[in-house]
Amino acid sequence: MGRARTLAQAYRHFGEVDAAETSPLYARVAVALSESDEALRAIEAAPARKRHPTVILAALHDLALAGRAPALAAAYAAADGDAAAGAAIDTLQRMTDSVVAIAVHRKVRSNETGRCAVLYPAIAEAARRVGANAIGMIDVGCSAGLNLNVDRVGITYSNGQSLGDPSSPVQLSSSIVGDRPIPTRAMPEVVARVGIDLDPVDVTDADDARWLRACLWPDQQERVARLEAEMALAATDPPLLLQGDAVEVLPDAFAHVPADALPVVTTTWALSQFPLESRLRFLHRLDEAAAGRAVAWVSAEGVGVAPAIPTLGDRRASGHSMIGLAVLDGSAQHAEAIGRCWSQGRMLAWLARDTAR
Repeated sequence: MGRARTLAQAYRHFGEVDAAETSPLYARVAVALSESDEALRAIEAAPARKRHPTVILAALHDLALAGRAPALAAAYAAADGDAAAGAAIDTLQRMTDSVVAIAVHRKVRSNETGRCAVLYPAIAEAARRVGANAIGMIDVGCSAGLNLNVDRVGITYSNGQSLGDPSSPVQLSSSIVGDRPIPTRAMPEVVARVGIDLDPVDVTDADDARWLRACLWPDQQERVARLEAEMALAATDPPLLLQGDAVEVLPDAFAHVPADALPVVTTTWALSQFPLESRLRFLHRLDEAAAGRAVAWVSAEGVGVAPAIPTLGDRRASGHSMIGLAVLDGSAQHAEAIGRCWSQGRMLAWLARDTAR
């Protein structure tokens, strides 16, 4: 009974707090699940780590998108919270095994391409400092590899600046904090796109693409439309996706970058999943690769998470992340914090002074 009460409280909190302002549909469904003993028993059939509302709701959404829960799909399409609540409870009762199987097999994905608003100027700055005319991108913790299309999207900043492709079907925006402009230079040609993930997602695979859609909340239509555009863009030139632990796979990734291109490794809120020892080994891998060529590392990580990137005295629980740039060349390593960002790139403060715009 104690576990059931805790689970009910988790779903009620998710509905009344986490989803309340951003997804009225999921807010209603989550509260309904918290009040249904049958639904809670079904959720308890999943392993403890897979009972979180975002996991179970994504699994239900996947069934709806696959046509296996038509009543739920119809309620979601109509944005009918009451109908969705009833259909979700019914689906959980009738299809407990299917919901659990999806929850166990899949990992909830957060494909926030607002990260590109951070990555674009930082990658361009890395190329400028090295004098590179071509780069090979290596994204660690790449999920579906959408960050690897950073040069193929359009980005508009709140101060009127813009970067990227203004005609791209994927258009992003970000707010500038402070009065320092971002550098406006263009990224050089991207000649290699390599993603590394423990469980990469292939946007050209129907099941994988459906799961990415399922991880979005169905009444957030703007995000749904943006994801569709992002997946379509990625499918026109799919990146190379390498499966495995980043520390072990990095040497193979570097081998896919032509010798005359600058390898640029990117990590966006990925290193926090690594223990400290693995983060240090990751940095060592970069050092090893830099023994034969210049290497750049662009990071957007929580304060103090990325080794070698200064924290500028910021506190770990400050609510923002540091944008780091490290250039490694032989025995030399220069690392600095070139910016701060909030909400995974929706807000950005540029700090680097030597921009030569």
